[in-house]
Amino acid sequence: MEHTSNTIYLPLENVDSEHCATIVDKGLAEIPEISNHHVELNNRRAVITSGNAFDAIPRAVEKIRDLGYGVSTVKQSFPVLNLSCASCANSTETILTAQPGVLSATVNYANATAQVEYVPGITDAQQLRAAVQSIGYDLMVDDSAEAAESLEALQQSHFKSLQKRTIGAILLSIPLVIIGMTPALMNQGWANYSMWLLATPVVFVFGRQFYVGAYKQAKHRSANMDTLVALSTGVAYLFSVFNVLFPGFWHSRGLHAHVYFESAAVVIAFILLGKLLEERAKGNTSSAIKKLMGLQPKTVTVVHGGGHQQEIPIAKVTVGDILLVKPGEKVAVDGTVVSGNSYVDESMISGEPVPVAKQPGAAVFAGTINQKGSFQFKAEKVGGATLLGQIIKMVQDAQGSKAPVQKLVDRIAGIFVPIVIGIAILSFGLWIVFDGQEGFTHGLLALVTVLVIACPCALGLATPTAIMVGVGKGAEQGILIKDAESLELAKKLDAIVLDKTGTITEGKPDVVALHWFVPETGELRNLLYSIEKSSEHPLADAVVKTLADQAAFLQGITVENITGQGIQGTYGSKNYLIGNAVLLKDHGIAVNEHARQWIDDQLERAHTVIHFADESTLLAAVAIADKIKPTSVEAISKLQSAGVDVYMLTGDNEQTAQAVAEQTGINHYRANVLPAEKADFVKELQAKGHVVGMVGDGINDSNALAQADVGIAMGKGSDIAMDVAKMTIISSDLTRIPTAIQLSRKTVAAIKQNLFWAFIYNIIGIPIAAGLLYPINGFLLDPMIAGAAMALSSVSVVSNSLRLRLIDN
Repeated sequence: MEHTSNTIYLPLENVDSEHCATIVDKGLAEIPEISNHHVELNNRRAVITSGNAFDAIPRAVEKIRDLGYGVSTVKQSFPVLNLSCASCANSTETILTAQPGVLSATVNYANATAQVEYVPGITDAQQLRAAVQSIGYDLMVDDSAEAAESLEALQQSHFKSLQKRTIGAILLSIPLVIIGMTPALMNQGWANYSMWLLATPVVFVFGRQFYVGAYKQAKHRSANMDTLVALSTGVAYLFSVFNVLFPGFWHSRGLHAHVYFESAAVVIAFILLGKLLEERAKGNTSSAIKKLMGLQPKTVTVVHGGGHQQEIPIAKVTVGDILLVKPGEKVAVDGTVVSGNSYVDESMISGEPVPVAKQPGAAVFAGTINQKGSFQFKAEKVGGATLLGQIIKMVQDAQGSKAPVQKLVDRIAGIFVPIVIGIAILSFGLWIVFDGQEGFTHGLLALVTVLVIACPCALGLATPTAIMVGVGKGAEQGILIKDAESLELAKKLDAIVLDKTGTITEGKPDVVALHWFVPETGELRNLLYSIEKSSEHPLADAVVKTLADQAAFLQGITVENITGQGIQGTYGSKNYLIGNAVLLKDHGIAVNEHARQWIDDQLERAHTVIHFADESTLLAAVAIADKIKPTSVEAISKLQSAGVDVYMLTGDNEQTAQAVAEQTGINHYRANVLPAEKADFVKELQAKGHVVGMVGDGINDSNALAQADVGIAMGKGSDIAMDVAKMTIISSDLTRIPTAIQLSRKTVAAIKQNLFWAFIYNIIGIPIAAGLLYPINGFLLDPMIAGAAMALSSVSVVSNSLRLRLIDN
């Protein structure tokens, strides 16, 4: 795909007919930025012409998606290099968003990643990289394992370089401070020249990164933290050099020629130290990802035909390979055991502490640890397709996403530096106007101090560091959180709707009783078995499993599903019904007193009853039990104690629903609920003002999961449910839901604390730096102290976020 001049080609999805193409074409006609357009059905693309591609492309994509069709896009995450502050992240995000073909872009300063969605052909990773490079930063566009290792090495090299520069700056700043602050030394003839000599390498060698960064920003008429540091230390240094070379300029005016070499050097030393501590702390916020990545072995043993074994790098494993896992080794990829027996520790993924038995036919997952036995398995999912790979990607995406509050912070960070520079210049001017002889000196100090103390980094780190730690902590506890918004919203949940089967219960129904109300015959047993075997309903499996050794499958049976009631099977010319009481009622089939007593007795025991009838008579009934999970009662109690209303929905009958509700302590429940009615119930609660969480595990729960404010899927449920949900509980343990809510509350509290201190620091610090207290008590903040405060503000914000790691599992 390519575009020339103003012609743009958008790849279409699900446009399968001329009618679909006409609908898309009419939709494009409504977009004023598009001058010409047509849809090429054979090429599955829309051809549009526009003189304003920047606005036309996203609006065209939005319109096509609103019409129910799709546009092929690429979503990629790129490591961003050379970010030094939140303003840098904001500038990078702005330049990425401005590229034609980019639909969305977010840059996270805390983990230095950019998440970009773009239309391939209109732009690509290399063009995005060139755009970012043009403003002084860089993208790593290679996502191979080798590139990841190179990035890790690059980050380590950067940290070591920063460490050396920090140590060098501190070592030279110590004698500078001694000379500059000791009256017996500072008035010596050699003092100013010595301080000049000591300060120069600190400012221009160890602090070179600030000046290079400021220059690159200036070329693009932008500014960031580098600008503030370069301006403040540069002004102090140049003013001091002037005073050393031309002291008579001030002496002739009756003023002393002060030098501020120590301030320029110490400010850089403190800021470098702050950066060093910040980088170390930021590394700790991503420890959860590093732990997950560490679960995967570097090499594997592949078994070739004839039994020949070979050790190869994990990157070379392909689907279909037979791999050997020895005692104590980690499983490399997802697959199915083909030979051998063992127990595998899956706690790092599922949270379940008991090792799981593995024999031929059992599934194994990457990152789990084999115990004493050894086995061979066939690789079925490799690389990012494995469960572990998907978990890592989900955690990375969530850590890189932005909470709603971050949008306001980003806007503030975008204008923060220009405003600070304006305040610094204004302070300088006011001092000159109102302070007479000392006005220039005091004004210069105020200008330098304002530039030094202002810190956009604390603002930029406040939200993403807390999100990173919170999402990572969730992953460690078996809670996969899809994005920052759902993590922030979970604390507001005041109503939780639980599906019964597979959520409150084990989801593994077993037949506990089969009672015939007519003489049992082999033909009837075969009919019941054959109709259930032809059904796709989960309860049918329980019946099939029970009758497998007692009945034979009859050919020629046709089955029709009756939604919410059961199934109708036809054999020969006769119809048979298997389902709930509503199915019998709708077909006018009476239940005699003997049958009613037996059915009621089973219902009172919280069993689900399936009725088997022909066209006129109830033939038999099957009682099926689905055990309540051991942790369900505890989880429901915790939710209720936290002030959350708990509701249960089930397609089961009233008696079964009531029995389960009584056993689990649930006060609100609904029985005989059809799949479509679950989403309606969620809407009802939302209309009453509730913030609703829906917990389910099946395809029939997907609409309700999507409708809920926070959809929570059970990890042992369907893939569709997990795709729709905002959170996934890997172990399917309901006690993780109160844990997730607690994690959300603590994360949001950390965000609020971080933002409070970041704002308060700047709101209080900048006026004091400008000299607000000087008329009151003669206090003027020293630039060195301002530099230390600035450095510590970022570190304190990150350290506060790291406290989330202390939350108990």
